[in-house]
Amino acid sequence: MEVRLLAKGYKNNESFYQDFLEGTIEDSKEYFSGEVAYIRAAPDFPIYMGKGTEKEKKQDFLYAMQTISKYYLKTERDTLLDGTFWHSLLVTHKRDYILERYPEVLESRNKFQNIVLKQFDWENYIYKCILAAQYINDNISSEHERDRYFELIFENLDVFNYIIKYEIFRNDNFLINVLDIIDELGISEIMKAKIKGREDLGNDERYGRRVIFEFNKSYPVIMAPILEKEQLKPIFIENLSKYYDKMEELLKENVIVPHS
Repeated sequence: MEVRLLAKGYKNNESFYQDFLEGTIEDSKEYFSGEVAYIRAAPDFPIYMGKGTEKEKKQDFLYAMQTISKYYLKTERDTLLDGTFWHSLLVTHKRDYILERYPEVLESRNKFQNIVLKQFDWENYIYKCILAAQYINDNISSEHERDRYFELIFENLDVFNYIIKYEIFRNDNFLINVLDIIDELGISEIMKAKIKGREDLGNDERYGRRVIFEFNKSYPVIMAPILEKEQLKPIFIENLSKYYDKMEELLKENVIVPHS
């Protein structure tokens, strides 16, 4: 499939939104750079998960990661991580799907920008799903196991967001090790819970965020991104115990059982 790439300035073009609604973007040469990208197949998948129930969000995330893993990873990585490519694909090939799936884009240009032309970084849902699919696909061969890791990513989305936010931690080894540790210790609910009684921290601090923050603070003295899981695990527990004052109690009660 050929995807015509948009030229610079399309995000700020006042006519772009209206032309998208009217289906006339492809008729206007001014929007395109003259360059093209190629992709073998581009099946539909959810591109925005900022609404709906937790069950609906989970279904959307899993479907997006599975679809990207199966079809899109065959495309060159530079193309996959290029926001212009995705915005071009969405407005030229996915207009009908977007209008059917996300009719709120009809309401305002702001909603169109937030859903379709969202900045392509760690806050963008497509970007999240690409990294998740790529990291898991590159390291896990079993489809069943891949799906299990995709579920772990969704269940620990707050931690995942903070991992991909920091460039030094944005790698498959660190992500998979952290997911394994959380899963083995059974602390997913703790990791996404708000920290209470710490006025020195922000109003919406979570245990998982602070664990990643501690890893970031200790880098490069502790090279967490390249450590093996068994090397990382005690440091992970130590970082969590700085904020979670019941860690020792949970360990003694075997509510959390360290991996032997």
